Amino acid sequence: MSRILLLPGDGVGPEVVAEARACLEMVAAASGFELDFDSQPFGGAAIDAVGDPLPPATLAAARAADAILLGAVGGPQYVAANRTPEMGLLALRSELGLFANLRPARVIDGLEHLSPLKDERVRGSDILVIRELTGGLYFGEKQRRGDMASDLCVYTRPEVERIARIGFEAARGRRGRLTSVDKANVLETSRLWREVVSGMAADYPDVTLDHLYVDAAAMHLAMRPASFDVIVTENLFGDILSDQLSVIGGSIGLLPSASRGNDGPMLFEPIHGSAPDIAGTGKVNPAGAIASAAMLLDMALGRSEEAAMLVAALENTLRDGVRTADLGGSARSSEFGEAVRQRLAATVKEAA
Repeated sequence: MSRILLLPGDGVGPEVVAEARACLEMVAAASGFELDFDSQPFGGAAIDAVGDPLPPATLAAARAADAILLGAVGGPQYVAANRTPEMGLLALRSELGLFANLRPARVIDGLEHLSPLKDERVRGSDILVIRELTGGLYFGEKQRRGDMASDLCVYTRPEVERIARIGFEAARGRRGRLTSVDKANVLETSRLWREVVSGMAADYPDVTLDHLYVDAAAMHLAMRPASFDVIVTENLFGDILSDQLSVIGGSIGLLPSASRGNDGPMLFEPIHGSAPDIAGTGKVNPAGAIASAAMLLDMALGRSEEAAMLVAALENTLRDGVRTADLGGSARSSEFGEAVRQRLAATVKEAA
């Protein structure tokens, strides 16, 4: 039996997690394996409950889990607070050693028209962004004195090596191209980054490595996204570029992510935020959470066949025109999730 920890979090988080859980339950029942679900407060919900975005009980449950499925955290009411929901997320990543964030973005065949970019520009786009997750500005020393504020950006050679290795290995298993994104013309941390990544290329002769400054990368992602394969970059740049990249498929609501370390449980979550303005309205797109559940099946549980069936059901639902408001449709969140499960049930029946 595999232990799955659910961290619904804030805003629309509980809604999308509920749909993803229902998909996991259907897959497990159809394939004959067992999942044991536990749910714990996290983020703003945990601040409201116990005053801590990452309570000790939640962290203990995370350590004991085989995989973690997160909804979303955050809300405007916490922005000026001493403890914010995002602090809980940063702490969880740090405590579990989740240094690599994998964010795939693919334009689904036949749905190019959903992109704000021209069909011919996005057709065939299939990109994996690998973002370093526990270093850089987000984790550096912070100061605030009167009208002055600073955030320290620090990277070490071992930190760059371990994330670059994941990038090279991922490219080796895909189309053999790795783009390292930095700002080496300005930042000393980026000069170290480029030096380390370049030095590792000799160990991967089957991978073609190139480098881009982050501003150029942003431009090329809009102009020629299909030319990219795997992108590896630091924390801040990865956060920004992957959100930019999310729209090429039509909506940030479509995309999943996985966070991993060298060992221990992995964390899976849609890349969208808590969207408090639509929380409870049934308008949120649960596709990113369902796709994250598929990544969980594949990467954490080794259920690649079941993961592929769930992805196929999700994409066929979108092709059939069942879409939430962010994609111009009228389906409610629960209706979209049920439509995915109907197609999943049909796929499972055909495979039996």
